[in-house]
Amino acid sequence: MNETQNTQTTMPQEAYVQSSAPVTQLKTNRGLIKFILLSIITFGIYGIVVLSGVSNDINTIAGRYDNKRTMHYCLLVFIIAPITLGIGAIVWFAKISSRIGNELKRRNLGYSFGAADFWLWNVLGSLIVVGPFIYMHKILKAMNILAEDFNKRG
Repeated sequence: MNETQNTQTTMPQEAYVQSSAPVTQLKTNRGLIKFILLSIITFGIYGIVVLSGVSNDINTIAGRYDNKRTMHYCLLVFIIAPITLGIGAIVWFAKISSRIGNELKRRNLGYSFGAADFWLWNVLGSLIVVGPFIYMHKILKAMNILAEDFNKRG
């Protein structure tokens, strides 16, 4: 009995190191060409999946700092946008653009993005046809930058 007590008391305690890196790694490989081509091939399903990932990722990245929650993109596409005749989608994109821009500023990342990009490129830019593509490139790039920073610093 004395031997078992000695082995239990002489075992070294493990040192616990607290890491600031996040538990999960977010995707940083979003790109416009891939978004367009795979959305065409999958009849729009890939676009829904990517934008659902954007809504989840911004909630993961910014949720504990701004205490906000962005609506999941699938809920928007399948329920809210049809009921509101598309107005819900306009509001959603404006809000998520603003939230992404605020998080970029909070993290001091050198990329300019915000709700103004949505209104200028996606809404007014649709008059020159390429505006929505530029907006999508900007939102995907902003999320790649945020996700990369989150993967490093948490």
